[in-house]
Amino acid sequence: MSASKKKKKVKNKKKNYNKNLNNNKNVNNVSNSKTNQDDKKNNTNTITQDVKKDETVIENSSEKAEEIKEEIVVEKKIEEKIENNSNTSNESVKIHENNLTEKEVNKTTSEKPEYAKQMLKNKRKKNLIIICSVMIFLIFLLISTVFALLNINNSNIISGIKIDDVDVSKLGIEDAKKLLNEVTDKKLMPELNLKYNDNYSIKLKPEEIEYKYDVDGAILEAYNVGRDGNLFKNNYSILGTTLFNKKINFEYSYNENLLNDFINNLNSELPGVVVEPSYYIEDKNLIISRGKDGIEVDRESLKKSIIDSINKRNIEEIMQDNYSQTLDIPVKDVKAKDIDIDKIHEEIYREPKDAYFETDPYQIFVDVDGVDFGVSIEEAKEIISKESKEDYSIPLKITKAEKTIQDLGKEAFPYTISKFSTKYDASNINRSTNLEIAARKINGKVLMPGEVFSFNTVVGKRTIEEGYKDAKIYADGGVVDGLAGGICQISSTLYNAVLFANLEIVERKNHSYPASYIQVGRDATVVYGTKDFQFRNSRSYPIKLEASVKNGVAEFTIYGVQEAEEYEIKILPVTTGTIPYGTNYVQDPSLAPGQQVVSQSGHLGYRVTTYIEKRLNGEVVSKDILSNDTYSPMQTIIRVGPAPAPVPAPTVQ
Repeated sequence: MSASKKKKKVKNKKKNYNKNLNNNKNVNNVSNSKTNQDDKKNNTNTITQDVKKDETVIENSSEKAEEIKEEIVVEKKIEEKIENNSNTSNESVKIHENNLTEKEVNKTTSEKPEYAKQMLKNKRKKNLIIICSVMIFLIFLLISTVFALLNINNSNIISGIKIDDVDVSKLGIEDAKKLLNEVTDKKLMPELNLKYNDNYSIKLKPEEIEYKYDVDGAILEAYNVGRDGNLFKNNYSILGTTLFNKKINFEYSYNENLLNDFINNLNSELPGVVVEPSYYIEDKNLIISRGKDGIEVDRESLKKSIIDSINKRNIEEIMQDNYSQTLDIPVKDVKAKDIDIDKIHEEIYREPKDAYFETDPYQIFVDVDGVDFGVSIEEAKEIISKESKEDYSIPLKITKAEKTIQDLGKEAFPYTISKFSTKYDASNINRSTNLEIAARKINGKVLMPGEVFSFNTVVGKRTIEEGYKDAKIYADGGVVDGLAGGICQISSTLYNAVLFANLEIVERKNHSYPASYIQVGRDATVVYGTKDFQFRNSRSYPIKLEASVKNGVAEFTIYGVQEAEEYEIKILPVTTGTIPYGTNYVQDPSLAPGQQVVSQSGHLGYRVTTYIEKRLNGEVVSKDILSNDTYSPMQTIIRVGPAPAPVPAPTVQ
């Protein structure tokens, strides 16, 4: 190609550049971007300088024609970049290739065309990588939503979910609920055996403490897997659960008051339980009983063990025939407190006050006898410290009130709140005597609003000196003679009168075995020092207790003032289960060989839930669990004579 043609071509090239620059100006006029105008001006200067340089090279030497050709090819690439960059508004035009600026790239292109080509090639490669990466990311996003999209119309629990080892995958809510209710019912059925050494044991059913699994909550949590987040989060939850599974544990609940009552009752029955010092007033003497070191239940540890044992039950193990759960009752050694004479004196000391009442508004003030030590506090302490014995007697100074509550008459207590009676065998003199003594100590007792009645405090320790006799009691799995036998009939009769008066029960325990004089679930046993019956006057006005024991009937009547709402009370014991009894054969050499005599008849044990129902104007306003009681079975005892002597075989002659 001739030099003139090359020169013409360069001129055409310059013309095309000018045309591109005009186009750039039009674009910049539309965008009104001062920054882009400055950049295009720089580009124009650069291109113009390159063209002038080309013309000089052509005029000075035709030998460099081929080099100019290659440079023009490179410059065309730059023109395309300038044109593309000129079409971008509000952005500064830069060529990003290996972190070089536009000026550096232009310089490199004009001086090293081969290197420029490589730079452009690398840029294409980089663009290809970017495009591929974007496409892969978009595909990943699509895959990341497909499981969640497919699950939108699914009304069942997704795959891979277990609730407490029960597979609920692909089940609807109702089917899952039915299955889990069946499983939890079986898990709550077995009793928990609790034992202390080899001489005490007791059973507990989870229902006795109202233990429940939150089936609905667990199903809701399972159903919401893959449904409770955004599309991507749900998709990952579904994918992860399907591949690796997910286990949901039951939340549970129980009645802590019932569990505490159970443990407190258990603690009072343990052999060797600690006995704290106590006292009561007997006539004009203060009787103080020394405490006795012993043990007590580690309540928090036992509570945790009971709940954990129920919660960790495995349905597969429960379904085995020989399944059982046994816990050792944790105990701790406890030292009984020392007798505190100063504290006892502070508690019993009072000035005498006469009884009286007012009607507007109604108020009653009971008589109070003045009480003080008949000796100095130092002398009382000396009595206690002089010798170690079980009981101590401190003489008291009693100053009687001039007017007692009984002197006020029935005007002070005009309303009969409740009445309850039980029958006894009047021909049993010893037992009848015990009932009369205990009832006499309670008769006439007045309780102010909020005051707590304690059977053991009011009745005191049952002693021979007080006139109590031996009568039949329950002990060691059978019926034996014991001092003050039958006194629990008084506490049980009072308990029912208190229930019908709608008073608050503070402490009450059932017998170990069913009592003959009262329905199971309605008894209240007492043992001085360990088992007490207590209730609070939860009414707005004082109440008065009247007791009567005569002609085979023990009766309590509670008097007071009628309040705005008086409820009709019903006590409803429900037997929830029975416990079979066994037979015990006892050798009795006084009987003839082979002779058998039944010395004790056996009877079943019972599990009883007792409800208290309150009615107002004939309508039931509440029905609550009053107690959950267990009564042990009474075994049959048969006395057996010695085995008959073997008959010798006849001699053969």
